[in-house]
Amino acid sequence: MENNIEVKSSGIAVVLLQKSETGCKVLLLKRNSEVLRGAWCYIGGSIEQGEKAWQAALREIHEETGLENVVLYTSNKFDQFYSPAENYIYLAPVFVGYVDEKHEVILNEEHSDFKWFSFEEAIETASLPGNDDVLRFIEKHFVKKDPSEYLLIGS
Repeated sequence: MENNIEVKSSGIAVVLLQKSETGCKVLLLKRNSEVLRGAWCYIGGSIEQGEKAWQAALREIHEETGLENVVLYTSNKFDQFYSPAENYIYLAPVFVGYVDEKHEVILNEEHSDFKWFSFEEAIETASLPGNDDVLRFIEKHFVKKDPSEYLLIGS
């Protein structure tokens, strides 16, 4: 009998950034679904049959925010958590998307509110443990530095 913990990777996460004259803002959404109701999070979702993870990221961005024309990067960072009820570790690749500040966010039914936060505000507001680590990593590698062209999706 093996005592291994299964690792599942069937979803994605996306941190959307908006650069402006006043600095870089990060989008957080307030969940309105049965799972995580009231939690402030970045975008997340499942990978559908036949989809690549980056395709799921673009689809989820559009479904959850209505935003298009996103410049998308892979971050080389993963969202992760352990499910004690089902005894598995969940890993989701985190993508970073840059959007123009003139585009309007239109939420779907999964969320009740959204806000563009400074990184400091987002780190304090994000509800789930580990989201703060992801946001600090994104700030370091995608805001304080120019992202590597090797991480650009479609390059």
